[in-house]
Amino acid sequence: MSLLPQLKDPANKRYEVPLETPQSRSKASSPLYSVQFSADPFGLVILRTSSGHVLLNTTVAPLFYADQFLQLSTSLPSRFISGLGEHLTSLILNVTWTKITMWNRDMSPTHCLYATVYFADVILQPSPALTWRTTGGILDFYVFLGPDPKSVVRQYMDVIGYPFMPPYWALGFHLCRWGYTSTAVTREVVKNMTTAQFPLDVQWNDLDYADAKRDFTFNKDGFWDMPEMVNDFHREGRRYVMIVDAGISSSSPAGSYKPFDEGLKRGVFILNATGQPLIGKVWPGPTAFPDFTNPETHQWWHDMVKDFHEQVPFDGMWIDMNEPSNFVEGSVEGCPNNKLEAPPYVPGVIGGSLRTRTLCASSKQYLSSHYNLHSLYGLTEAIASHDALVKVRGKRPFVISRSTFASHGRYAGHWTGDVLSTWEQLYYTIPAVLLFNIYGVPLVGADVCGFVGDTSEELCVRWTQLGAFYPFMRNHNDRRNLPQEPYVFSEMAQQAMRKALFLRYSLLPYLYTLFHKAHSSGETVARPLYLEFPEDPNTWNVDQQFMWGSGLLITPVLEAGKTEVSGYFPLGMWYNPLTGSIINSKGQWILISAPLDTINIHVRAGHILPLQKPAFTTTESRKNGMSLVVALTPEGIAQGDLFWDDGEDLFTFEKGDYMQILFLARNGMLVNEIVQLNGQVDGLLLKDIMVFGVPSPPHQVLANGIPISDFSYHTDTKILNIPLSLLMGEQFVITWS
Repeated sequence: MSLLPQLKDPANKRYEVPLETPQSRSKASSPLYSVQFSADPFGLVILRTSSGHVLLNTTVAPLFYADQFLQLSTSLPSRFISGLGEHLTSLILNVTWTKITMWNRDMSPTHCLYATVYFADVILQPSPALTWRTTGGILDFYVFLGPDPKSVVRQYMDVIGYPFMPPYWALGFHLCRWGYTSTAVTREVVKNMTTAQFPLDVQWNDLDYADAKRDFTFNKDGFWDMPEMVNDFHREGRRYVMIVDAGISSSSPAGSYKPFDEGLKRGVFILNATGQPLIGKVWPGPTAFPDFTNPETHQWWHDMVKDFHEQVPFDGMWIDMNEPSNFVEGSVEGCPNNKLEAPPYVPGVIGGSLRTRTLCASSKQYLSSHYNLHSLYGLTEAIASHDALVKVRGKRPFVISRSTFASHGRYAGHWTGDVLSTWEQLYYTIPAVLLFNIYGVPLVGADVCGFVGDTSEELCVRWTQLGAFYPFMRNHNDRRNLPQEPYVFSEMAQQAMRKALFLRYSLLPYLYTLFHKAHSSGETVARPLYLEFPEDPNTWNVDQQFMWGSGLLITPVLEAGKTEVSGYFPLGMWYNPLTGSIINSKGQWILISAPLDTINIHVRAGHILPLQKPAFTTTESRKNGMSLVVALTPEGIAQGDLFWDDGEDLFTFEKGDYMQILFLARNGMLVNEIVQLNGQVDGLLLKDIMVFGVPSPPHQVLANGIPISDFSYHTDTKILNIPLSLLMGEQFVITWS
């Protein structure tokens, strides 16, 4: 349930963020909140009815409502605050005079980064309190009543929209480098990955492929056989993604570069104060910037995507430099001197000016000024790219963007930009991934091993282990660095990385099911512990561990030279599926062994996880036998589910073209319930079941009433292994007694 207070000028229409949100048609019959208005001092107070707790109190400081300066303050019910866009910080923000500036900016991770969910400065104060400052528009607030954090996240997604369902292959391992200078080099990388027996689903190219760094071209020297290379990858069961920058080269001779010629003809570019296309400078030199708030730009973008796809049958788009980034201040001609360029209050942007490393704030877009639309640039490009791929490929789209805004997860995923190859930034990627899941962008990850600077072997191993549990996993490297593909390291390091990658691939059915839950019901994929255990205060600050869904706890090593790691285990039983060890926790920190070849994962008692035998691509792994990890509670209960479809068709859930199975274990019996069976199951077989927490050796195991003679039971770990050969799409009953 949510409450929407809105403060606006009744006499004059002011800019509002152009996002469609659900409209309330009636008042709740039994609201969970009450609203009190105060005339002096002016403000409103929102209280939770059940407890009387104050959720919002804007009477603590004056309201400022001027043309280009709005300020509103409120007390906070807690000092435990998460969110407020992308920034280099811990999961829980420091309320001691911390200022978060939300103005999308091309900056390596140091301060506020590439992605926001508002336009504003937000100042956190130790009382605790919070102050919003914004440079125009209206003040429009949703208050989500929860009552628990998980419900708050879902209610937020009810407003901004649920995440898109990624293709299955998107969850495999991706590999990229700025510096794969030819198709020969790119092919060699894929060959080396295959020879070294590493999984690889998606090969990428950075700007190296483009002719003079121009979008929708490929250079005929190093990449003369790019179409054939991509077709070869497809024959091997792999996919291909390449970078597309926001800026369109404007310096080619007239008639020689269709994207600019057509864009000029169709009026798709952002305009300067004189009504001409604003020209900035990015990688190809002078560039114009498409205005993705213009419907004509969407059609032009589709046409450019279609034209290039007819030459190179790529599978997804990596949209970059879309804050938008600009190597000059505003434009090559500078910016006008007006109130949009120099507002009376400038948020705490790096460089001290709204135009720093981006466009003139007063430049003109279809919907409004760039001043109003700046931080929506990446979102509007993501929408255009998503829609173009749907029409051009006729399959589920795959878009990864650097810049984001609220509702971005409906259309695309996100990577956290040019992270440094340091242990400190390895840690910071965890809060980043968790925050974006809370923002409704579950397809998120950081560049494995780091992008800027040389990695070390140990750091790259530990980063690969952590990256195996990013929802989106890509190793990406800068051209100036030493190579960091998995096969360049020692055999010991390779073995550790291979183990982590195969562990990820074995868990993909579980991960894919989590993405379905995000898409269909607004859940998170990777989540902080406090989302699962909000009543346990010890979880509130934990951001060096995280969970996949509600059933799997991940405890990575984040420091050099460590072979042990301390992890917090909430109340309950936790099973390590790799070693069989059991942690029966009272809600405590526990030191666990973590040699270089190990990342610790624990299945939470009460959960059943679907797994699949890994392979070198998801094309192959999807054909393999499946297994179930059944983690019993002390009462002998566990449950789980599997969502399965063809992995890439559009709207399979909406059309009912999928398989969904529930699993339930109770009293020495495991049964499945077929919820939906309209999709292709490809003769998938359930090959084995691993049951944790069986208290004593069974005398017999039956599958659909037929004895299983070759089951095994381990007295020390209390694990029961049951080999099977059952069709996943048929009901079964497994018993042990």
